[in-house]
Amino acid sequence: MRNNDTPETRSVRVLRVGEQVRHALSEILMRGDVHDDVLATHPVSVTEVRMSPDLRHAVAFVKPLLGKDEQAVLKALRTNTAYLQREVARRVKMKYAARLKFLTDESFDEGSHIDTLLRDPKVARDLHQDEG
Repeated sequence: MRNNDTPETRSVRVLRVGEQVRHALSEILMRGDVHDDVLATHPVSVTEVRMSPDLRHAVAFVKPLLGKDEQAVLKALRTNTAYLQREVARRVKMKYAARLKFLTDESFDEGSHIDTLLRDPKVARDLHQDEG
């Protein structure tokens, strides 16, 4: 560890590299570089990439456009992981090629669920009582 390598600078670096990996993955998927029928017909958003502190592992959170065929898209991404890892390593200069893991981003569904709950008349009534 270098002398100027503090926990703060390490965490900023982890975030920065995660963002670079996210951009690289997004570009690869957007350009249709992966020769896969499912990925060719389903636009995929890479919403976030979380890197491990040693930058050797990356968890990519993805969401197919309109949430269609999530499981098929996830399977296609996992099938093509080796190719995607090579391409990301080529575009993002790192000491080691990060091992990619793909998960669906559930935050949209959670946000939608919370929104639905807040619109429920009983919840709205309770919220208005708290304000008064």
